Amino acid sequence: MGTAATGIDEAAGERRQLINVAYRLLGSLAESEDAVQEAYARWYALPRSRQEEVLSPGAWLTTVTGRICLDVLGSARARRERYVGAWLPDPLPDRAEWGHGRGTDPARPADPAEQLVLDESVTMAFLVVLESMTPAERVAFVLHDVFRYPFADIAHVLRKTPAACKQLAASARRRVPLAPAPVTAAARADVVRQVKQAWETKDIAALVDLLDPAAVMTADGGGRASTVPRPVEGGARIAQYMLAVADRAPGLELLERSVNGAPGLVARQGGAVMTVAAFDLAEGRVSRIWVVRNPEKLRPWTGSGTR
Repeated sequence: MGTAATGIDEAAGERRQLINVAYRLLGSLAESEDAVQEAYARWYALPRSRQEEVLSPGAWLTTVTGRICLDVLGSARARRERYVGAWLPDPLPDRAEWGHGRGTDPARPADPAEQLVLDESVTMAFLVVLESMTPAERVAFVLHDVFRYPFADIAHVLRKTPAACKQLAASARRRVPLAPAPVTAAARADVVRQVKQAWETKDIAALVDLLDPAAVMTADGGGRASTVPRPVEGGARIAQYMLAVADRAPGLELLERSVNGAPGLVARQGGAVMTVAAFDLAEGRVSRIWVVRNPEKLRPWTGSGTR
């Protein structure tokens, strides 16, 4: 049993881990930060004597954060039914680009995006799959399969038995499609670069060739930016839509950038980031495109190394 001061210091050091857990559970930076802040508020509201009794502040905070995220997920379905158009997770810039143009004030609170570890568990493709799970499945799956928490610990979060949590994770796992043949980062970057070049030259034949015939493009404007209200299906239709955008947006600049740890594109106009696009590939062609235009979700990209 440590001292209260030791417990407080340990609790403060858990913020990065908690943000990483919450983002994978919620897919929203704002909601993740709110969940972590609420967990800390509950920790600091505990009497000092109660804090001293907690053997692992990190485990306590993870349990509380997990429960808060579970509640948020439970209400998310209703909220997203009111959301204008498709809802997509918040896109994340590469760590090397965070902080550009924001100054170097060490007293400035860290942006939650800056604390996220970018790996395969935050790719847009993976986060979209997580959206298909029930709240309890998602919590069990993320905590166990991504963060390797034992089911005994997850049971405290979900208030279920370890066996029930194991069943939830197994059910969630069945929702994850079989992994396609691995594609190297270089190969992904090359395909995205070719998409960019074909779009810039308005080469529809090249675009159609780069897109899987059954490709799907989903766009999130949140009612704050114009975009297609429903997914665009079919490589040829997507190519036509992309060229129509090019014709309507003279001066739009495409930049190759990492999006959620994978090669993607950023569209900038007049120095402002207007769109962030993430891609998934199948057999060397683009099979999915996720386009985020909601300015609320593009805040981490403001001044973020898009030079």
